[in-house]
Amino acid sequence: MEQKEYSILALISPNKEGETVLKEALYLQSTLEVKLVILNVIEERGFFERNFQPEETELAIKEAKEELTSFVKKVLGEEIPDNIVISVRAGNPVEVLLEKSKTDSLEFLLIDKSDTNYPGALTKEQVDELISQSKCPVLTVNKDFGVPQIKNIAIPIDITQSTKKRLLWAQFLAKKHDAKITILSALKANIDVEKSLALKNAQKIQQLLNEHDIECDIKILKVYNQDSHQVILEYVKEENPELLIIRTHQESIFSNSNIGKFVSEIVHGSKLPVFTVNYTPNPVDSLFL
Repeated sequence: MEQKEYSILALISPNKEGETVLKEALYLQSTLEVKLVILNVIEERGFFERNFQPEETELAIKEAKEELTSFVKKVLGEEIPDNIVISVRAGNPVEVLLEKSKTDSLEFLLIDKSDTNYPGALTKEQVDELISQSKCPVLTVNKDFGVPQIKNIAIPIDITQSTKKRLLWAQFLAKKHDAKITILSALKANIDVEKSLALKNAQKIQQLLNEHDIECDIKILKVYNQDSHQVILEYVKEENPELLIIRTHQESIFSNSNIGKFVSEIVHGSKLPVFTVNYTPNPVDSLFL
């Protein structure tokens, strides 16, 4: 049986801001050993041009692809290898990315969350919309802070939610980067930590990860009388993990019933990369046999 080729897709603009995001995507591609699709979405032509002068749209895409190709070559300092694909589409960037998340069997999307207005940048509202509706995980990075060498991956969990998808991703990423995992377990009630279900549940996950030769720490976060997202952001600020993995669309101590305030606050409130995992089936599950 032919082995599936895994891919990640990065939304990149051929400008100074996009250069930083591209370097982050290249770093992750090299460590994860996957194919990288570099996509730029240009503004769609007007109704008249689309319907009566389609060659104008084709020409605009052709020129944009040539510009993106030249840009990538310059950043790489060499010819583009076979495991990097250049792609240009015309339209709404969120709609294009959502379509590709459904049809391209991607492992995850990579986007800039810096909320700046350079050409091709997504707004905060567009980032939230994409995370909420994407059929594959979304990795949000900040162009002004980069993706540091990943040595500590933090995962907020609690006793009410499934952790399988995040643990599979964390296990994969930890193995690839020789990183440890820190389980952030929520203690909502004002009780003894040693007697809490929060600690017992975290210890079970720790044992599972240790069995796979992955170093795992436990951090109990007291969330009573506090906003849950703020507790996590305070941890991130103090401990500086290089990656945070959270789940979208969940009801738990750590979130609202949908992406809402919790996920949005974590994604935009932290400068570090945030990997948002939904609960739909994903092909990457086959990597963890």
